[in-house]
Amino acid sequence: MNSDQPRFPPIFVLFFGVLGISSGSILVRLAQGEAMPSLVIAAWRLTLASAVLLPFAMTRRRTELRQLAGASWRLAILSGFMLALHFASWISSLAYTSVASSTVLVTTSPLWVGLTAPFLLGERLSRPLKVGIALAMVGSVLIGIADVVALVDGRFQFSLTQFTNQPNPLLGNGLALIGAVAASAYLIIGRRLRPNMSLLSYTAVVYGTAALFLILFALLAGYNLFGYSATAYLVMMLMALFPQLIGHSSYNWALGYLSAAYVSVAVIAEPIGATALALLIFQEVPNWLTILGSILLLGGIVYASRPERKTAVSAP
Repeated sequence: MNSDQPRFPPIFVLFFGVLGISSGSILVRLAQGEAMPSLVIAAWRLTLASAVLLPFAMTRRRTELRQLAGASWRLAILSGFMLALHFASWISSLAYTSVASSTVLVTTSPLWVGLTAPFLLGERLSRPLKVGIALAMVGSVLIGIADVVALVDGRFQFSLTQFTNQPNPLLGNGLALIGAVAASAYLIIGRRLRPNMSLLSYTAVVYGTAALFLILFALLAGYNLFGYSATAYLVMMLMALFPQLIGHSSYNWALGYLSAAYVSVAVIAEPIGATALALLIFQEVPNWLTILGSILLLGGIVYASRPERKTAVSAP
């Protein structure tokens, strides 16, 4: 953990990070509605965010970047690749499945972080954190099956297509799951690097690396980065500002003070915000399973945060 006293309470910063990142899926859907391919959306999101950060990093953190060890550079580049893979798969998933299902599955990263953090980071998972992760994961599963389960004539029925208007929920859910695994690797690498790197240096290097990978992915797929509507590019700028610069940067800042497992638990509050926005904008009405899952998910986050709040407050 970072031994410096944080300027702002980490839990408070995470709250605003969740608000910012919850807008991501909505903005993706708006850009897809403007005929912009998913890989191009991902490339522009990270490119615009990097364009904001890199000039500040080059002027204010030049010495830090020059003194960065080779191993740290390699880890930062790997983190950027994982972030690129996360966005490429998750943004693509939103073209095939619902906002609720996509955001729930992509935020199952606590499962993967919880399984690997004790081995890769040496972080012991406290009992409240384990219980919180379990509750949050159950809530996520309930939200995730809402598109494929319905109560018909007193009996539960399962169908991948009958209860949803989405074109290919199975493919979309699979892509979102890949995004979750990539996000967990991104969080674990960030937890190792952030205590020894400033937020500006870390985000500039990682976002810039991710942008380069995503541009390469888009070009290899045969997509053009230009020629879309003015509305599409406006949405890209909003995406770079709110979910990326405010949302993800808040998470990266918190990694300097909180464990990777807890930050990843906070990340799974995104489906609640995204589902609420989808209701307002796209009239995607959540059913009772989504509501029950959201209650369990929030309860898990609150319960898991108990030891982390004490640690953050008592840090010297």
